[in-house]
Amino acid sequence: MKKNILLHSSDNERLDIFLREQLPLSLKNDNLSNSKIRRLILCGAVKVNGKNVTRPAFELRGKSEVFINFDSEKFFFEKQPEDIKFTLTQKEIVYEDEDLIFINKPAFFPVEQTITGNRVNLHDALVDFLWSRNKALRNPPYAGIMHRLDRTTSGLILFTKNRNVNKEISDIFQSHRLIKKYYAIVERPENSAGGKNKFANGKIGTVQNNFFPGAHFCVEMFMNRISKSSQNAKWGRVSEKDGGLYSKTEFSVIKEITIENKKCLLVECELFTGRTHQIRVHLAEEGIPILGDILYGGSKAERIYLHSAGLSFTIGEKVYDVKCLPDWESAGSPEV
Repeated sequence: MKKNILLHSSDNERLDIFLREQLPLSLKNDNLSNSKIRRLILCGAVKVNGKNVTRPAFELRGKSEVFINFDSEKFFFEKQPEDIKFTLTQKEIVYEDEDLIFINKPAFFPVEQTITGNRVNLHDALVDFLWSRNKALRNPPYAGIMHRLDRTTSGLILFTKNRNVNKEISDIFQSHRLIKKYYAIVERPENSAGGKNKFANGKIGTVQNNFFPGAHFCVEMFMNRISKSSQNAKWGRVSEKDGGLYSKTEFSVIKEITIENKKCLLVECELFTGRTHQIRVHLAEEGIPILGDILYGGSKAERIYLHSAGLSFTIGEKVYDVKCLPDWESAGSPEV
């Protein structure tokens, strides 16, 4: 959809900074990246006081009229990954009561809508599923997203069915008053006692831990985004003074396992914090990146082998302890 947008500036400031502040307000959309703003200017879609301006650093001086010839289809276009076709059925419902519903999400399926506004996702699939069970409803039933999983991560995810419990669930997640467990498959180091492997920064390092069934280890570090905003988002070790956020994960090596003809280890991961890509970064830092996690040094595979396996918490006197074991093809569910 094309539309003309007229904005007014009264201060001295850069054009790209002005648009970054004002355009989201006009479009009622906060998901406008700096790179998209720059491309909008560079493609000649912006005029200042009637003249085309193609320099993002152009200086607005005093009162100015900024005219944007805005094409939403081009501006919001994102190359779509290959999502699977998925329809939610009763077999994917791991546990449900009057307030909460726990779903086993497949890999390669996003949790929620993206900026393009036309992508199939788990939230919409859940609303359709709940509505199909009660066709007498005139309006779509409510489903609240309480946390998220990466598109490539499979496993347990929680939604609320009742707005009244949203605050309590949100407080539980924010205060870490729950146990979150994942399963990851990592390639077995060539020599678990001091072998060589890739770290998150791409360099070759020495594996310090002895990784074998029954081994336990813990990773604590400050982390944040380390990639440029124009690149694929990548997180890594950052000092606290440079904006790093504390993160902690405990790991247990469960057993040896063969996946895609590769000798691997099945690792249980218990999160104590919830940073972006936390498990992926922590395992890569230890020199054992997740199989399929190319971004953090893992070998190429059919998928990133990470699965949300358990959520445990208490509301009032009710204890929730919901588990969802992975069912990776050629490996079967792990015996834990």
